[in-house]
Amino acid sequence: DATTLAASATSPDPAEGLRAVRALRRLLDRLETVQVENARHQGWSWQAIADALAVSKQAVHQKYNRKRG
Repeated sequence: DATTLAASATSPDPAEGLRAVRALRRLLDRLETVQVENARHQGWSWQAIADALAVSKQAVHQKYNRKRG
């Protein structure tokens, strides 16, 4: 789970720490995708989503708009 991964990310063993960081990145990417889709289904604009993620509207639109098939 995320708590275990976060603890592993601080391991003094670089192999364990880096594996945990990679897994956390994948988890965060999945969670972000779920929440962007949730926001779009609720009528949020690309700009509102970009503001919430502290990125540009163009960046969020390019990353997620093509996933809406």
